[in-house]
Amino acid sequence: MPKAVIIGVGPDRGLGAQLCKRFAREGLDVVVAGRTQASLDAVVADIERAGGKASPFVADATNEADVAALFDHAGAVVDLAIYNAGNNTSGRILEMEADYFEKSWRVACFGGFLFGREALRRMIPEKRGTILFTGASASLRGRAGYGAFNSAKAGLRAFAQAMAKEYGSEGIHVGHVVVDGAVDGDVIRRRFPDADAHRDRLLDLEGIVECYAFLYRQHHKAWSFEVDVRTSAEPW
Repeated sequence: MPKAVIIGVGPDRGLGAQLCKRFAREGLDVVVAGRTQASLDAVVADIERAGGKASPFVADATNEADVAALFDHAGAVVDLAIYNAGNNTSGRILEMEADYFEKSWRVACFGGFLFGREALRRMIPEKRGTILFTGASASLRGRAGYGAFNSAKAGLRAFAQAMAKEYGSEGIHVGHVVVDGAVDGDVIRRRFPDADAHRDRLLDLEGIVECYAFLYRQHHKAWSFEVDVRTSAEPW
């Protein structure tokens, strides 16, 4: 079976969990990675009940040893790797502590480097593979009150683009998905109980997942680097 490694998996109605379930339905053996064992186990159980194959792996995306161990668990050949870890860190720059800024960068950008490098080490010998990174509105533009998050996500996008240009000729498809807006999932529903009143401004979770599947299926003579996705009501 082709193997997928997906990190940044949390609640069931979250992008990471839904990516795992979608690619399991596509016939991939999915390594479900994140920080919370219970969340990972729940996703794996759902996949197995549906007839798919998956295994959980607890890992900190910013820890080099954890990321290396994650790919060792996956095995020698990885067909798809998705970096979905992130932290929407807000705050005014003048009032921001240095370690807060650095933690935002470590999760949203540095972790992407660790993950992408380990994925490449498995894919380059096979001359094939797809590496996808989750971006945000912040990947493309700065916004007041989000200096840490803006710089980290923009850095991740630039890193992903460099990787795409550096290793495309070796058969590695690198893509970046800009999720431009709030996602209609568990996190938003918990934070905003009145979310139903604003559903036209919330991104459809299954629609976002389809963008990743689209990139994964692309022919090597018609690759895209980036897909951006937003609601019809989102100003941009």
